[in-house]
Amino acid sequence: MLAMWVKVRVKPQLRQRFLEAIEVDALGSERDEPGCLRFNVLQDERDENVYYFYEVYEDQAALEAHRTMPHYAVWRAAADTLDGPAEATRCKTVFPAGRAYWAKP
Repeated sequence: MLAMWVKVRVKPQLRQRFLEAIEVDALGSERDEPGCLRFNVLQDERDENVYYFYEVYEDQAALEAHRTMPHYAVWRAAADTLDGPAEATRCKTVFPAGRAYWAKP
């Protein structure tokens, strides 16, 4: 498993456009990609312009496939809504570790 935390800061005046684009990507990722096991979008409690993505992929190939999807293109087209670069941290899942836990219904 490959897990990622991605932190982004959004330009306040473009927040709604950002939210619309990331919703398309997050929902499409979980719905249309067998290798994307989780895609959550979280908002920082102390700073409404900071968001975190928690993404879990079966492997590197699944992450690469994610980046070719139409819903990812919607997200990339809204990159100008960000106030600075995204900060990504790659992780290995420890618990739960097995694919069975992450299985989609």
